[in-house]
Amino acid sequence: MKKGKAKVFLTFLVILIAGIYYYVTIPAINIHASGFWTFILSVIVLLLAAYGIKMRFTSFQEAKRSKVFRIGGILFAALVIVFAVGSILSSPIVNAKKYRNLLTIEERDFSKDIQPVNFSQIPLLDKDSAAILGNRKMGSMVDMVSQFEVSNLYSQINYQEKPIRVTPLVYASPVKWLTNQSQGIPAYIMIDMTTQDTSLVKLDKPIRYSEAEYLNRNIYRHLRFKYPTYIFDQLSFEIDDEGVPYWICPVRDYTIGLFGGATIGRVVICNAQTGECQDYALKDCPEWVDRANPADLLIQQYNYYGTLVNGYINSIFGQKGCLKSTDGYNYMAMEDDVWVYTGVTSVSGDQSNVGFVLMNQRTRETRYYKVNGAEEYSAMGSAEGQVQNLGYQATFPILLNISNEPTYFMALKDSAGLVKKYAMVNIQKYQNVAIGDTVSACQDAYIKLLNISGITAGNTGDSKKMTGTIRRIAQSVLDGNSHFYLVLNDHEEIFDVPVQDFLQVVTLQEGDKVTVEYLEGTPVCTVLNIE
Repeated sequence: MKKGKAKVFLTFLVILIAGIYYYVTIPAINIHASGFWTFILSVIVLLLAAYGIKMRFTSFQEAKRSKVFRIGGILFAALVIVFAVGSILSSPIVNAKKYRNLLTIEERDFSKDIQPVNFSQIPLLDKDSAAILGNRKMGSMVDMVSQFEVSNLYSQINYQEKPIRVTPLVYASPVKWLTNQSQGIPAYIMIDMTTQDTSLVKLDKPIRYSEAEYLNRNIYRHLRFKYPTYIFDQLSFEIDDEGVPYWICPVRDYTIGLFGGATIGRVVICNAQTGECQDYALKDCPEWVDRANPADLLIQQYNYYGTLVNGYINSIFGQKGCLKSTDGYNYMAMEDDVWVYTGVTSVSGDQSNVGFVLMNQRTRETRYYKVNGAEEYSAMGSAEGQVQNLGYQATFPILLNISNEPTYFMALKDSAGLVKKYAMVNIQKYQNVAIGDTVSACQDAYIKLLNISGITAGNTGDSKKMTGTIRRIAQSVLDGNSHFYLVLNDHEEIFDVPVQDFLQVVTLQEGDKVTVEYLEGTPVCTVLNIE
């Protein structure tokens, strides 16, 4: 009777421990998931340990004589061998060509694809700056700040044709979860990346499924119980066109052996308020979804493409023709999708790019643009050098088309993380740097710099000429540089003439006749030449 009770107790204990382990780690029940193999091996060890306790083995030698232990040990070893061999056979060592073909790369023309800049679609903030604004907004909500905090997700998406970052609130602590989880999370933060406007969006129905939950409403556990075999990648928080919050849950496929060739084959979209899920093949994913393919996975796939061009051995030793992405990436809003941008450089670690790639986070479409020039960190250093007296730090740049010139655009932040100025750096001649207090002022200065430097000589884009008599002339000093502002008779335009570029302006006075070549701007026009 005692033996029977001990057997029942040990069986119950094994099931309980295995169940707790599964509930906490929630591995996919899928042979392609390494967590599943760990779970199975752990259960075998647990069963053997329970059997050893039941049989009261006092030594390892005594246990080895047991048939059950021998079979269990053989099974454990066999699974470890299969796992190890499967890992090797799934690796780029023996599958270089398959890994390189994970992405299909299309070479495109920069000036045709990347349209001239639209300032309403330029994200002016990076994630860190967005987090500062989000925390500041949360601090002003006295009715919530004691119970909730802001998640650090800050997913960048396109919403109503504008780049924004969205992130949900989370419970401030386990105790706050205990007292608030029955009501759920009442709001999320939305930040307009072009205007820096920050709003806390209160919901009619609260968010009940999130990363901040601890039990069955935890989004990962909720997904696991609905889709026990799916291997989920990095989740992102998004809103649809009506502002309804969703979790975008990419599902990994392993296309090379047991554990290799990870790519996204399906996407589960989970309503954060109701927990209702919809399962789509990647090609059928709704157009409002922006982040079906995680950026890190896309970068990894491109690096396989670039480094395995002549096989695995060459990628380690000779490295002939090998390319890789630069150490960083950013996001671009284009064609109503979010694209991951990163430069492409040689594996030798030089300070130049041979081109760049754009990768669509919804469709995985990848475009390569052959543009030689400075890599991003060299351009960031060049921009920081222009304001070294202020100690500003540059954000990782995004790519713009300014006067058909590939151009790095970046914000310059102070020590508190606040954006103070903007910089544009020519990719091919990164010593050409323009700084401005606003984006439009930065662009005006940059276009002028391109013409003065001869980069766009003979191609002044939309430049115009005007001849007239000076009605009014005034002087001002900006950033330590003198500027003259001209207004001509019968015209309302204001022309900005920097003294450092056009010294002859100091000889002009009201009543003089001049001809100016300029680019239209608001509130002032940028002068390219004056006669």
